[in-house]
Amino acid sequence: MNWKNKLRIADCGLRNFNDGCRTTASLGRGTTYRPPFRVHPSAPFVPRPSSFVIGLLFFGLLLSLVFFAQAAEKPPIYVITIAGSINPPVADFITRSISKAEKDKASALVIQLDTPGGLDSSMRTIVQGLLNTPIPVLVFVSPSGARAASAGVMIVLAADLAVMAPGTNIGAAHPVNVGGKDLDKTMVQKVEKDMVAYVRSIADQRKRNADWVESAVLKSESITAEKALELKVVDLIAKDLPDLLEKADGLQVTTSKQPKIIRTKGLPVVHLKENFRDRILRTISDPNIAYVLMMLGMMGIFFELVHPGGIFPGVVGGICLILAFFALQTLPVNYAGVLLILLAIVFFIAEVKVISHGLLTVAGIVSLTLGSLMLFKTGEEQMGVSLQVLVTTVLVISGFFILVIALAVKAYRRKPQTGDQGLLNEIGRVHQRITPDYPGKVFVHGEIWNARSDEICEPGEIVEVVELEHLLLKVKRKN
Repeated sequence: MNWKNKLRIADCGLRNFNDGCRTTASLGRGTTYRPPFRVHPSAPFVPRPSSFVIGLLFFGLLLSLVFFAQAAEKPPIYVITIAGSINPPVADFITRSISKAEKDKASALVIQLDTPGGLDSSMRTIVQGLLNTPIPVLVFVSPSGARAASAGVMIVLAADLAVMAPGTNIGAAHPVNVGGKDLDKTMVQKVEKDMVAYVRSIADQRKRNADWVESAVLKSESITAEKALELKVVDLIAKDLPDLLEKADGLQVTTSKQPKIIRTKGLPVVHLKENFRDRILRTISDPNIAYVLMMLGMMGIFFELVHPGGIFPGVVGGICLILAFFALQTLPVNYAGVLLILLAIVFFIAEVKVISHGLLTVAGIVSLTLGSLMLFKTGEEQMGVSLQVLVTTVLVISGFFILVIALAVKAYRRKPQTGDQGLLNEIGRVHQRITPDYPGKVFVHGEIWNARSDEICEPGEIVEVVELEHLLLKVKRKN
């Protein structure tokens, strides 16, 4: 190939690339050179993407995947709300929430608290969970107007970070009497010393004011949020949950395992809700609700016993009794109170069978009232039956039993309407002449019967049935 042919090939290739030239070049000796591609003269020029651009796009996609993966792995902040008395269902809900926070490696657990107090055993279960979890727990007494009284004081003390909202208060942690009775001096001292030692140990572990806590137990002292912050009973004051999370970010607390820095900024907040079982159990665990359920159950069973075949009262009563017993297992029940209430039911049933001129009914009302007062072993208002509920329920239940007993006695003493006894003293009319020697017929109770009499009875006369001998009636004239 000479230099002219080489020049022709180069020139043709350049024109093919820029102008879509379709010329072929001869390479000599019968060989023809064809361009590697052909471009139509009217097609626009499309440049090929360079490897640098492809690499840049791939790197951006990789960064996006890493960013989304990190966002998905952000530890959540769990929040639960406790409003009401401290009882076994509440303790179970809090301990399960702590376990879930540990399992999900949550950044923190916030407990929004508003409680008047509750059971000592439930409070100790909650405190034990708070002191032994590696997850930072923030107890927030909120919203404004809320309180952490009695058992709530210990729960606040046990938190890694204790926070109160403006307008809240804390205190009044004196232990109440068991059984609603006055304890002797020795027992009072034992209970107080045990509680003082318990709360001081919690306060010392969390580095809070143990002296004030002791006065809250012994003297039932209560203070505001600002005073609590001044006395170092709590760590912060926050207006609401966002304000709390903002102020808590970056603070260091000491959990059960090691010191930890609380991280809240930019983390998702997840509110944990009670499940259906928790809501039902918490509702019926209210002493007032449990007491009313038990009374309704006994009313239904009593009505079914007095008037068999009603079915519906018995079914409703059985369901209410089962729910009441389920609730009573979570409450400090005094079984003497339960026995007195059962004894009242026995008195009411006996009134139907025994003529006591109302004495058994009065005994039943007295027994019911005393049993209601003694039902729960606590003098604390929040864990006992409200006086209004108790008085109203006793009056309604007593009125119900009196009404049912009156109806039952009336039905029990009423003359039979069917059978042999149902014909006695019935009034009829002579249908066929009756003499002492020859029976006749009478129309009585809608039927014609054979009848005899010791006197002569003419047709049309009014007679009264005085005796029944198999299918023969004995009658006498009715004046």
